[in-house]
Amino acid sequence: MATTMMTDLIFQAIIILVMLFMFLWTLNIPQKYYDKFQFRDRSSYAAKRHFVRGADFLSKSRTYKNREFAKSAVDEAEKSIAINPKDAAAHILKALALDAQGFTTSALEAMDIALSPLTKNSLCDEERSDGLVKRAEIKVKAKGVDSAVVDLVEAVRLNEENVTALRLLGECYEKKGMREEAVKAYMDVVKVEPQNAVAQTALKRLGSI
Repeated sequence: MATTMMTDLIFQAIIILVMLFMFLWTLNIPQKYYDKFQFRDRSSYAAKRHFVRGADFLSKSRTYKNREFAKSAVDEAEKSIAINPKDAAAHILKALALDAQGFTTSALEAMDIALSPLTKNSLCDEERSDGLVKRAEIKVKAKGVDSAVVDLVEAVRLNEENVTALRLLGECYEKKGMREEAVKAYMDVVKVEPQNAVAQTALKRLGSI
């Protein structure tokens, strides 16, 4: 008897769910959610399209040394950001394009947003490490090596095999007169890339090989 009652309850629950779905369907609620999903998908596609176009403009600006291409890259990056402000890649693109035009302060502001909590979910550790390296490169020009070292240390913590971070860290330590720290950073580069000419030359210059 208990089994029969359970079966009846399940059957009634199914009927109620079907009736509820039919009621919601008459209100067009499922279609509204579907449309919302479709809109979000189209928006994501549009954001990526602007990002790709911006990246192409940035590449051309570097190839042809043309600031107009860099300006176009900023425009495309801003369009992508307007659609999806939580995507760090678009902010990084904007920063690099601004830096290419010599707008160091604005470039740093864009990089700060790219590495802020707003976009943290859009970057894995390796990507965040690369982003910190890019910010450090800009900081060296704008604020000096002290500020850059902080980013580079964090970049290495996130990705111990980030050769660019290790090399720049070695260069910054060397500029600060911190020989032992510089040697260690260059040695770490060689561990990852034994044939790295920059690190080998630096180690010879520092009398470590």
